[in-house]
Amino acid sequence: MDTDFIWLAVFVLLNSTLLCMLTANVSRLRYKLRLSIGDGGNKEMVYAMRAHSNGVEQVPIFALTLLVLTLLHSPNILLAALVILFTLARIAHAYGMLFSAFSARRLGAATTYLIQIIGILALAYQIAV
Repeated sequence: MDTDFIWLAVFVLLNSTLLCMLTANVSRLRYKLRLSIGDGGNKEMVYAMRAHSNGVEQVPIFALTLLVLTLLHSPNILLAALVILFTLARIAHAYGMLFSAFSARRLGAATTYLIQIIGILALAYQIAV
């Protein structure tokens, strides 16, 4: 296995798993609530849909950032930190959305933004040097 891409592979594995779990949760609720489309005005369904949607909004663009950082041979310690912290942030955010834990949701969102900014700055640095 080409270890140059190990952290990107770990990112895809973990975040794809999280998104799959969030998708399954929406499907579970659709079956339970007998809703084929929309949220039916059910708050639990709204939170489940938004937890999934928010992940879909955040994960792909950060995956591209990680891909380019990997292709530019960024240090493994940087890639590892970005992958681990971003993933933990997404888990915290999803947990906060699904279980009405506002502090977890806020921590997850704030950490997601911070890690994205660090990734952007690292990418700008790599381009500049």
